[in-house]
Amino acid sequence: MTDKARVRSEATRLLRFFEDHGASVVEADILQPAETLLDLYGEDIRARAFVTHDPDFGEAMLRPDFTVPVVQMHMAGGAEPARYAYMGEVFRAQAETAHRSSEYFQVGYEVFDRAAPIEADAEVFALLLDVLAPLNLRAATGDMGLLLAAVRGLRTTDRRKAALLRHIWRPRRFRALLDRFAGRAPLPEGREALLNMADPMAAGGTHIGLRARAEIAERVEALREDAAANPISAQEVDLLDDLFGLRETTENVLSHLRDIAVDMPAIAQAVDRLEIRAEALARRGVDVATLDFEGSYGRTSMEYYDGFVFGFYAENRPDLPPVATGGRYDALTRVLGNQNGEGREIPAVGGVIRPELTLHLMGEVMR
Repeated sequence: MTDKARVRSEATRLLRFFEDHGASVVEADILQPAETLLDLYGEDIRARAFVTHDPDFGEAMLRPDFTVPVVQMHMAGGAEPARYAYMGEVFRAQAETAHRSSEYFQVGYEVFDRAAPIEADAEVFALLLDVLAPLNLRAATGDMGLLLAAVRGLRTTDRRKAALLRHIWRPRRFRALLDRFAGRAPLPEGREALLNMADPMAAGGTHIGLRARAEIAERVEALREDAAANPISAQEVDLLDDLFGLRETTENVLSHLRDIAVDMPAIAQAVDRLEIRAEALARRGVDVATLDFEGSYGRTSMEYYDGFVFGFYAENRPDLPPVATGGRYDALTRVLGNQNGEGREIPAVGGVIRPELTLHLMGEVMR
């Protein structure tokens, strides 16, 4: 789309903007240990990353994003509070969208702040809104914390809730599980016959494979427990559907969410946070009366977002990816902060911009 020298120059301009607002500039290695990313995302990460192997380094991936290495750097001994900015290339496999580049620049801004996390949400969003203002982009927001709280509050087994939480970032898989747990869809083919066997292992023949018999027996018992559990109520499914389907302005969505919270009290605290965040955004000059809120926004993004999420889009160019995205990822700091058994964590939020897209769109604006 644009030559690398111009993209690097634009990235440097954006980096300086964040540096001027108090960020410390940091760098991250292009080659990242695969083990950390696989632990976080499982084998699914291989489908969207470039994997290689080094005799000394072991299995590695070309940097798919900056957030993980920046969090690791901070958790290893960063000051608090902290603000970081960075720029460089990231590498993402594009099997389903071959027309999009698999190698592109990102410029990012990350805030680690234990004392005022909601203010940090507003700070990051407002800064990106400010620097992107000449492009007249549409901003979309959401809150994964609302969705996670709703699932955790379901009146069903812990095992079912864990399965739904694991797949909340995969909407089709989540829907299939929810329909099954609600009794709206049958068990997968062959599973009912398996559960009706007195001893499924007795007719199994020679044992092959990596799973031990005890593991298989435990899994069968878990499936039986799930089959015996009461279905998730139609009311709760409808409330989830209502929540996921929300598309309103931030100002208007709050009254709708209060209504949902009457029947789904588990989301009440998340709704309170959204209201406080809206006030913090307004104090920074964001027009929350026109700011879009989407209940399902963020569900197809990287899985570390667990709170406020946002993106900026060129409405007249639906063929382009988001110009900028970001969100809160408190749980990621907990996971990476515990790698050495220290159990450290800190609220964190950040956002990234694609400078080749800002260049391209600026050219269109100036025509």
